[in-house]
Amino acid sequence: MSETYWRELQAQGLAVPSDRSLHELTAELTTMLGDPDPAVRDGLAVPVILTWLDRGVYDDLMSGLGDGMAIGLSAGLGESGTDTVFRRSLSARILGACLDRGTEHALVAPDRVLDWGDRLATWFLREQDLRGFVPGKGRAEAVSHGADALGALARSSHLGAPELTVVLDVLADRLLLPTEELFSHGEPDRLAAATMQVLHRDLVPLAVLEPWVARIAAHAGVRAAYDGRDPYLVRGNAESFLRALYLQLALGPQPPAVRSDLLLVVVDALRATNPDHLRAPGEHYLGTRRASARS
Repeated sequence: MSETYWRELQAQGLAVPSDRSLHELTAELTTMLGDPDPAVRDGLAVPVILTWLDRGVYDDLMSGLGDGMAIGLSAGLGESGTDTVFRRSLSARILGACLDRGTEHALVAPDRVLDWGDRLATWFLREQDLRGFVPGKGRAEAVSHGADALGALARSSHLGAPELTVVLDVLADRLLLPTEELFSHGEPDRLAAATMQVLHRDLVPLAVLEPWVARIAAHAGVRAAYDGRDPYLVRGNAESFLRALYLQLALGPQPPAVRSDLLLVVVDALRATNPDHLRAPGEHYLGTRRASARS
């Protein structure tokens, strides 16, 4: 089907056509998610699918649509610098929307939600193409879309404290994986936003969150490397994430129950990892500030 068909459909308000089956239309839209032309994938395929999701068109077919997006996560997985990243990245975006719709209207069984979560996490940690923008082809944003999808997963009532803790670990693992280039297209903010979705569930205790922050801070605090790596490539993403997390904890609406205590943990981490600028004389990492605040 030509691009003109979809543009005419868009101009007419995106009513579901009666001349073709929804299955056939969805298969074509799914293929369009991987199109190297951003006008096709971002300008047509994504708006159509998201609009139909929002209108309930897929409510009776949610499991099948989500399964199809989960399959798309593996398309070309392991490649870097190729066009297959668009299909994987946008499959994650649509899968996140399926999770949100399923949560809002109780459309997806718990075991299916957990299966999608497993497949999201596997893809997220194995994704090799970390480009945020591809000249001439537009946004790729696999890490950002993956973080958004994990945030949607965290909003599901089918996840309890153990599963939410796994989501946090997956976010940290992605953040701390070795990289040849630092995130530069807002990824730390999106990873922090996904973390906030976990925190808003008010199920993961500070006893779990504190060592989780300390693990990230250990990378953010690296100042020298003796294995030939640029130390800023080791610490840069972790450092940016801690700043983003602090900002969202401090200014975000509807604060989680742990906000006050967790803010102190993050502030300690930021002071320790930025000693030339933030740490007060005589202040020590992880303890002094919180101990004095609680005494």
